[in-house]
Amino acid sequence: MKLQKAVGRKRKAAHIPRFSAYCLLPTAYCFMSPYDLWRFLPIGYLFTILIETPILLIGLSQRHSIKRRLLAGVWLTACTYPIVVLMLPPLFANTSRAVYLVVAETFAPVAECVLFWLAYGRAEEVGKRAMWRDFATIVVANLASFGAGEVLNAYGWFGLLG
Repeated sequence: MKLQKAVGRKRKAAHIPRFSAYCLLPTAYCFMSPYDLWRFLPIGYLFTILIETPILLIGLSQRHSIKRRLLAGVWLTACTYPIVVLMLPPLFANTSRAVYLVVAETFAPVAECVLFWLAYGRAEEVGKRAMWRDFATIVVANLASFGAGEVLNAYGWFGLLG
């Protein structure tokens, strides 16, 4: 309780907004408590899969069924998003937002490519066009959701949630 009051006083003294959902990195400019991160998780997750799933549906190679593509849109993000939203921000609390973004936005597509390959890759596909297409699609989907989130953040639309 004392810690919450101290944080609240610091926030008021520095004119730091209480909740800026997509900022995702507690710094002098953006403070998000663990409660705020947990509160943002389901909203950000739904937003992310709404952006990424259509890209995966269209872009993943034809060897994957529609059902598998839909599952990939929900499953891959479910594996990486909690790490990006809940675990990485506290680890990078004393660094710049840029460092956090480089780590988080590199981790997510790389981890999703690895997971997708472990689940659906076949030895005869190694190095083939279908494998690279799948990986490129996963990277593009991640970049699209990141870009859309940055646009919403720039216009303060995520701030409406606070």
